[in-house]
Amino acid sequence: MSKESAALKKGRKGSREISPSLPDYRGYFGEFGGRFVSETLMPALIELESAFKIAWRDPSFRKEFQGMLAEYSGRPTPLYLAEALSRETGGARIWLKREDLNHTGAHKITNAVGQALLARRMGKRRLIAETGAGQHGVATATVAAKLGFSCQIYMGSEDVRRQALNVFRMKLLGAVVSPVDLGGRTLKDAISEALRDWSRSVGETHYLLGTAFGPHPFPLMVRTFQSVIGQEARRQFLKRVGRLPNVLVACVGGGSNAIGLFHPFVSERAVRMFGVEAGGIAIAPGLHAARFAGGSVGVLQGTKTYVLQNGDGQIENTHSVSAGLDYSAVGPELAYYRGTGRIVFDSVGDDEALEAFRMLSRTEGIIPALESSHAVAYAVRLAKTLPRDANILVNLSGRGDKDVMEVSRLLEEKGETL
Repeated sequence: MSKESAALKKGRKGSREISPSLPDYRGYFGEFGGRFVSETLMPALIELESAFKIAWRDPSFRKEFQGMLAEYSGRPTPLYLAEALSRETGGARIWLKREDLNHTGAHKITNAVGQALLARRMGKRRLIAETGAGQHGVATATVAAKLGFSCQIYMGSEDVRRQALNVFRMKLLGAVVSPVDLGGRTLKDAISEALRDWSRSVGETHYLLGTAFGPHPFPLMVRTFQSVIGQEARRQFLKRVGRLPNVLVACVGGGSNAIGLFHPFVSERAVRMFGVEAGGIAIAPGLHAARFAGGSVGVLQGTKTYVLQNGDGQIENTHSVSAGLDYSAVGPELAYYRGTGRIVFDSVGDDEALEAFRMLSRTEGIIPALESSHAVAYAVRLAKTLPRDANILVNLSGRGDKDVMEVSRLLEEKGETL
């Protein structure tokens, strides 16, 4: 029996009881989550939690959020049956939730809109953000331009190199892009620098964290905004197919696109859910970013979750062909669902993701982000083990314009051609 089929069989047996009201008042999802920050940031987090809860209960705020998504971002994004890709795999039907068609090219704009509207309501004048693949940075710079904020983006210098197009887009939108040369010079280091900035400037600044990670209330807030993905997908699938999908698949960096798709389906026990981490070159220290495959429970950047760390608790460097998955930890809510068995996690390596990048481009005329390519690769792998009347829904979290030059460089290094 294949690993994927075994995972499906295991999932059908059910999972341990899941609390319907998480996080709790302390910001915990079971044993994961919380607030592990300096005293300087505690008042800002408490203020943010209160402001978010009040705003989300206000119908006028939710109406403004939904209106901006419809008129500015382009929601709802389409549900698309990838017929040619499905034929090529010879198994289950593969559907795509087309988050790549959002304004700015990824799911990130949804959370950016929500947090920027909240920041304006709180009287903040400046937005800061971290970014890896650059899509969250572009989304933050976009809403800052739209709503009149000043904006500063922190980005690891290695990611600045491989995401040059998105760096130019952020600057064009009026943001200051600050390369970070510390550590592995990737997303983890950008988050650390953004947190340092926020601790110095909380009075005027909102830290627009881009993923379902960090200290409470960020995982709750990002999940709430991004759950529009799964809510749309439910309605669209029921209308188009008459039933829910058998399987959901999403790539997992910090976890915003994954929890955004998964959360509205959590109570649907017949719907299996798979999170796909970056397997990189190999599951060995410094060669991957698969936290559940090679990590352990620890605390990083404000939250308790699964972390890639050595025996002394030192954070390990990571590697992935995709900048957005190149991160040492994972969101606490996903860690919780992994522990309950509700979501199964696996990994896809660099080479398999690159092949999926080419495969979707060739079969469907859709160039996916390298992050999304990991989910596509896993769906292709999984589809071959399932009957043809089964339906797999992949969250195509972003488009691949930003990645084409990096893929070209990698293929040239390997002596390969398209």
